[in-house]
Amino acid sequence: MKYLALPLLLFPLTVLAADAEVTLAIKNNRFIPAELHVQAGKKIKLVVENQDAAAEEFESYELNREKVIAANSRGTLFIGPLAPGRYPFFGDFHQQTARGVVVAE
Repeated sequence: MKYLALPLLLFPLTVLAADAEVTLAIKNNRFIPAELHVQAGKKIKLVVENQDAAAEEFESYELNREKVIAANSRGTLFIGPLAPGRYPFFGDFHQQTARGVVVAE
Protein backbone atom coordinates (compact mmCIF):
# COMPACT_ATOMS: atom_id res chain seq x y z
CA MET A 1 0.00 0.00 0.00
CA LYS A 2 2.81 2.45 0.83
CA TYR A 3 4.32 1.86 -2.65
CA LEU A 4 1.19 3.28 -4.28
CA ALA A 5 1.69 6.61 -2.53
CA LEU A 6 5.16 7.18 -4.02
CA PRO A 7 3.96 7.84 -7.60
CA LEU A 8 1.29 10.19 -6.25
CA LEU A 9 3.92 12.15 -4.35
CA LEU A 10 6.11 12.46 -7.46
CA PHE A 11 3.29 13.49 -9.81
CA PRO A 12 3.15 17.18 -8.76
CA LEU A 13 6.91 17.48 -9.29
CA THR A 14 6.55 16.14 -12.81
CA VAL A 15 3.84 18.67 -13.63
CA LEU A 16 5.90 21.56 -12.22
CA ALA A 17 8.94 20.49 -14.23
CA ALA A 18 7.12 20.63 -17.57
CA ASP A 19 8.64 22.95 -20.18
CA ALA A 20 6.79 26.08 -21.23
CA GLU A 21 5.71 25.78 -24.87
CA VAL A 22 5.52 28.62 -27.39
CA THR A 23 4.60 28.43 -31.06
CA LEU A 24 6.18 30.41 -33.86
CA ALA A 25 4.77 30.37 -37.40
CA ILE A 26 6.53 30.93 -40.71
CA LYS A 27 4.21 32.49 -43.28
CA ASN A 28 5.13 34.45 -46.43
CA ASN A 29 8.81 34.08 -45.50
CA ARG A 30 8.27 35.88 -42.18
CA PHE A 31 8.16 34.76 -38.55
CA ILE A 32 4.85 35.36 -36.78
CA PRO A 33 5.02 36.76 -34.20
CA ALA A 34 8.32 38.51 -34.88
CA GLU A 35 8.80 39.07 -31.14
CA LEU A 36 8.32 36.18 -28.71
CA HIS A 37 8.13 36.95 -24.99
CA VAL A 38 9.19 34.12 -22.67
CA GLN A 39 9.90 33.81 -18.98
CA ALA A 40 13.58 34.15 -18.08
CA GLY A 41 15.10 31.20 -16.24
CA LYS A 42 12.75 28.62 -17.77
CA LYS A 43 13.41 25.95 -20.37
CA ILE A 44 11.22 26.61 -23.41
CA LYS A 45 9.85 24.18 -25.99
CA LEU A 46 9.72 26.21 -29.20
CA VAL A 47 7.42 24.73 -31.85
CA VAL A 48 8.04 26.23 -35.30
CA GLU A 49 5.20 25.71 -37.78
CA ASN A 50 6.20 26.35 -41.39
CA GLN A 51 3.06 27.29 -43.33
CA ASP A 52 5.00 28.11 -46.50
CA ALA A 53 5.49 25.91 -49.56
CA ALA A 54 9.29 26.13 -49.15
CA ALA A 55 11.62 25.02 -46.38
CA GLU A 56 13.11 27.54 -43.96
CA GLU A 57 15.99 27.29 -41.52
CA PHE A 58 15.48 28.73 -38.04
CA GLU A 59 18.87 30.06 -36.98
CA SER A 60 20.13 31.99 -33.96
CA TYR A 61 23.74 32.51 -32.98
CA GLU A 62 22.70 33.91 -29.59
CA LEU A 63 20.50 30.88 -28.82
CA ASN A 64 23.03 28.50 -30.39
CA ARG A 65 20.28 26.81 -32.41
CA GLU A 66 19.61 26.01 -36.05
CA LYS A 67 17.05 23.72 -37.59
CA VAL A 68 15.60 23.29 -41.06
CA ILE A 69 11.81 23.18 -41.02
CA ALA A 70 10.43 21.48 -44.13
CA ALA A 71 7.58 23.06 -46.09
CA ASN A 72 4.15 22.68 -44.49
CA SER A 73 5.53 20.96 -41.40
CA ARG A 74 6.56 21.54 -37.79
CA GLY A 75 9.84 21.39 -35.97
CA THR A 76 10.68 21.55 -32.27
CA LEU A 77 13.65 23.21 -30.59
CA PHE A 78 14.42 23.57 -26.91
CA ILE A 79 15.90 26.85 -25.71
CA GLY A 80 16.94 28.13 -22.32
CA PRO A 81 16.85 28.58 -19.53
CA LEU A 82 17.63 32.13 -20.67
CA ALA A 83 18.95 35.11 -18.76
CA PRO A 84 16.84 38.25 -19.18
CA GLY A 85 17.59 39.81 -22.55
CA ARG A 86 16.95 39.83 -26.29
CA TYR A 87 17.96 36.87 -28.49
CA PRO A 88 17.65 37.52 -32.25
CA PHE A 89 16.87 34.76 -34.75
CA PHE A 90 16.44 34.66 -38.52
CA GLY A 91 15.43 32.44 -41.42
CA ASP A 92 18.64 31.47 -43.15
CA PHE A 93 16.91 30.94 -46.50
CA HIS A 94 15.07 34.30 -46.45
CA GLN A 95 17.30 36.54 -44.37
CA GLN A 96 15.82 39.80 -45.68
CA THR A 97 12.29 39.08 -44.41
CA ALA A 98 12.44 36.22 -41.88
CA ARG A 99 13.68 37.96 -38.73
CA GLY A 100 12.63 37.89 -35.10
CA VAL A 101 13.69 38.05 -31.49
CA VAL A 102 13.04 36.09 -28.30
CA VAL A 103 12.65 38.43 -25.34
CA ALA A 104 13.32 36.74 -21.99
CA GLU A 105 11.77 38.68 -19.11
